[in-house]
Amino acid sequence: MNLMLNWITLRIRDLEASLAFYHGILGLPIERRFESRGKRIAMLGPANQPKIELIEGSEITVRPNNGISVGFEVESLERAMEELQSKGIPVARGPIEPNPHLRFFYILDPDGFEVQLAQHR
Repeated sequence: MNLMLNWITLRIRDLEASLAFYHGILGLPIERRFESRGKRIAMLGPANQPKIELIEGSEITVRPNNGISVGFEVESLERAMEELQSKGIPVARGPIEPNPHLRFFYILDPDGFEVQLAQHR
């Protein structure tokens, strides 16, 4: 079996607030928006890379504090922290350096899901 990650789904309360965060602040391109079974859905991410699927709805089945996080690679952890703080997004945890080759920190999305920004050296 040859598998390739296609998307990760986050069930969120407010699609517009999540788009303002993931697209407006983090800069993920919106691939498409659509409705299915009465739910508003958006797929975000660069071409030819796995997507984040945001599904707006009232039944949040995965709670933000269950250990799930979404991770992104950045070129410079310091520049990312400065840019986010200038946009009013505080660092929730970190920076953490578990080994000499990796540093990361966490911010929270509008629903409280952890978003990890990591720099590999």
